[in-house]
Amino acid sequence: MLTRCLFLLTAVLLAPVLALATPLADKVVEHRLGNGLRLLMVERHDTPTVSAYITLGVGSVHESSETRGVAHLLEHMLFKGTTTLGTTDYRAEEPLLLEIEQVGSELDRLRLQPAADPVRVADLEARLKTLQEQHKAFVVKDAFAQLYSESGAVGFNAFTSKDMTTYLVSLPANKLELWALLESDRMKNAVLREFYTERDVVREERRRSYESNPDGLLYETLVSTAFTVHPYRNPIIGWHTDIANLTLAETRDFLRRYYAPVNTTIALVGDFRAAEAVALVERYFGGIAPGEPVPAVAAVEPEQAGEKRVAIEFDAEPQLAIAFHKPTLPDRDDYAFDLIDQVLGQGRTSRLYRRLVEKEQLATAVAVYGAPGSRYPNLFVIEAVPRHPHTSAEVEAAILDELERLKNEPVSATELTRARNRLLTDNLRALRSNSGLARMLTTYQVLAGDWRYLVDYETRIGELTAEDLRATAQRWFTSKNRTAVTLQRKGGAER
Repeated sequence: MLTRCLFLLTAVLLAPVLALATPLADKVVEHRLGNGLRLLMVERHDTPTVSAYITLGVGSVHESSETRGVAHLLEHMLFKGTTTLGTTDYRAEEPLLLEIEQVGSELDRLRLQPAADPVRVADLEARLKTLQEQHKAFVVKDAFAQLYSESGAVGFNAFTSKDMTTYLVSLPANKLELWALLESDRMKNAVLREFYTERDVVREERRRSYESNPDGLLYETLVSTAFTVHPYRNPIIGWHTDIANLTLAETRDFLRRYYAPVNTTIALVGDFRAAEAVALVERYFGGIAPGEPVPAVAAVEPEQAGEKRVAIEFDAEPQLAIAFHKPTLPDRDDYAFDLIDQVLGQGRTSRLYRRLVEKEQLATAVAVYGAPGSRYPNLFVIEAVPRHPHTSAEVEAAILDELERLKNEPVSATELTRARNRLLTDNLRALRSNSGLARMLTTYQVLAGDWRYLVDYETRIGELTAEDLRATAQRWFTSKNRTAVTLQRKGGAER
């Protein structure tokens, strides 16, 4: 009886997932502009709104040693406006911007010299401060956000990851041309005003989010320890000295080369007609120069030859993070890891939560996730917070015991079905909203090279067996493939 109920429940849960995914391939309309920009469209006429995602296939992984942190800084800078937005008078502002850049560049150059004249440095700092004060008279704050808000738009935002950068907004359908006007203007005519001020803002963000934050410090240390060659080891925000030494010239060059149509995918989902949207995008974006294709990352992380282990001293409650290198999509093992993630760490019925938090009460929290990117081979991460008086060593032993169990015992049919259903249901929730579908279309177009990864996903997940999960665990959950980082109080005390 229980088996039959489980079968019926599975059918009920999977039906809407398959019903939505099956016609998706037929509903997505594609268009490629002459300059290389890719447009993906799905018409949905339920509500008079449109979600618009612009995703550029450029992220922190594409930075050089001279430009680390530039992609994240540009995310900030591209909200500053253009030659027509964000300024009271660009013709009058432009000479002042040039003078600010000259003084700021000279100051940056001098600061790198070990024997720089302190009087000259102080003079330049004072001059830069005066120029920045004068520049405030020309700055119109949050011009993009204000225009969108006045037009009824919501969710205007951006995010930068290792692999890509995305700008998004949802707005009334009759304001789609406003979106095309604003975003094409931003792509063509961005002005990097308030550069030195914003660079200081990002430095403070780094101090707050990583250097003085135990969670950020643990994560950053884990990733930079696990990777030795691949640029995934570098934080998206950049290291402190990276941010401090980014120049306006380097930032502008990165923008002009890569934030361009040839690296751009736009997804529109909502209440519009595809033919009209194509004409609109062609009119506003078609004349923009293609730019340069983002070069592929040549660095390949060598196979790890032994466990890496780091202990951080920090005045906070103890924490533990364990990572294993793994392949990325569309490798079959990557699909298996999606299910392993569900079995081990997602929800109150997951193995690690039930054992560490509920049964043995070794930890107050446990989390499982993939990091730090998805375009290149990445990491499977398990984090936990020990519950006093238990130690990180006790928690780690329990986690490794569960991984051995996964390697030696196939998961039950019930557990596998539950993991598969939860995974597909989560995807369904994302696909149902205009914003969620737009995000997934651009994300997988960039990461997998084809948005149709979404269409095939249920099939690939459905093909995996308990033996596949066991084989994947055996391949990757090995001691030599492991990186472990603990955060503890000074002197090694866990309280």
